[in-house]
Amino acid sequence: EIEKFGRVVCVGGGTGIACIYPVTRAMAAAGNEVLSVIGARTESLLLLENEMRSVSKELFVTTDDGSKGRRGLVTDVLADLIMKYQAFGGINRVITIGPPVMMKAVADLTRPHSIKTIASLNTIIIDGSGMCGSCRVFVDGEMKLCCVSGPEFDAHRVNFEDVISRLDMFKEKEAEAMDFYERRGLHR
Repeated sequence: EIEKFGRVVCVGGGTGIACIYPVTRAMAAAGNEVLSVIGARTESLLLLENEMRSVSKELFVTTDDGSKGRRGLVTDVLADLIMKYQAFGGINRVITIGPPVMMKAVADLTRPHSIKTIASLNTIIIDGSGMCGSCRVFVDGEMKLCCVSGPEFDAHRVNFEDVISRLDMFKEKEAEAMDFYERRGLHR
């Protein structure tokens, strides 16, 4: 949903920054006051900083190791923004794309403040038609398919524990791929 909500915070983590950039640009074009928070493990993994800055009223950068921007997590900045804007009409919407653990933390942070929060889930999608069921998630206890009903969902209704558990099945293969990538110097 791209419309004028008022004050919108776009939170991107890791490769989710590439996905949230067009959303951020569209939210700004719709007349929203867009504050963006992006984060990565380290500066070399930070994506699209200049592009995000160009479509945001303010851009906040975090890295886990402090190599760029604020040391810490995107949720540290989001917590500060929630407190800062409580006296100024609050935050009308939060959109988050990134690792599921991050999106869960964003949802957990915004829930007590009743800030509508949308998460774009990055489940494994095989056929994109809903037939294989690999992208299933539970929203309010009801099974949904990301490829058909999403990938955007109300973050306060998503069972992130299940999403995280299903993605953890691929950790070993991801580690093998990263090792292959790093041993060959492909990350430079």
